[in-house]
Amino acid sequence: MNEGPGYRPEQLVKTVSRGLLAAGIAGFTGAALIATLWATEPGRLPTRTAWAFGGLIFAGLAWAVLAAWTAWRRPLFAADRVIAGWLAVAFTTATTLATAMIAGPLAGGPGLLMIAAAVVVLVRARSYRDRLRSQVAALERQGGQ
Repeated sequence: MNEGPGYRPEQLVKTVSRGLLAAGIAGFTGAALIATLWATEPGRLPTRTAWAFGGLIFAGLAWAVLAAWTAWRRPLFAADRVIAGWLAVAFTTATTLATAMIAGPLAGGPGLLMIAAAVVVLVRARSYRDRLRSQVAALERQGGQ
């Protein structure tokens, strides 16, 4: 009987995605720039602009927090991918709805394509996470025997 687990940690624990780190850096940078722009406005912004700035700052910080959490916490077993998928679906849906409400339903058309792409990313992330979970469960059953 072999005392080793029969797998290498690299098979289950992946490094931090460069794309997610780039999204986190871009999100933080964008949020900081928009917050600076908002803070240096000489007068009060129109309501819609204030809501848009607040939403963009929130979205940027959400990506930055996810990237920092992903870099800090290991192993994640693809939870970061699922969360990123949910963020993509939520933010593209919110942006598409806001665009359609402000500029009309035809203006939201391209956003529907982005929502579809975000849903595909989410479905693939959940599938990958479920596959990893089943591998972990199989390895735990194998180790318990």
